[in-house]
Amino acid sequence: MKARIKWVQDRTFLGESGSGHSLVMDGDPASGGRDLGIRPMETLLMGMGGCSAFDVVDILVKSREDVADCVIEMVADRAEEIPKVFTRITLRYIVSGRNLNPKKVERAVDLSAEKYCSASIMLGKTAEIIHEIEIVDLAND
Repeated sequence: MKARIKWVQDRTFLGESGSGHSLVMDGDPASGGRDLGIRPMETLLMGMGGCSAFDVVDILVKSREDVADCVIEMVADRAEEIPKVFTRITLRYIVSGRNLNPKKVERAVDLSAEKYCSASIMLGKTAEIIHEIEIVDLAND
């Protein structure tokens, strides 16, 4: 895996992935930025969420669950002192579908957290990670 970060100006940077995708990162005005893009630590948090969401959906689809949507709402606490690492991350999975088996949803989240999501497992070395699950049944819609 490769990536490249290019300084644009002030505290604005362009991130380019090895797969050919880009994103703009910037800081808030208090840190010299112009608020033109996502913060680097937000990128890290969203990467973890994307990694886990990918796993959960993949596992549920392979388990033949009728999953229609998966949203992960994340809240992260950071250390007060530099380095301001994540100390606690709460992931709230909102999984929607028809007649979803709660045990299979829980198992998919557990497998992601314990085996498949590299980002979650890495961040778990410095942060307490909490998983919450909400299932929305669309069978009557």
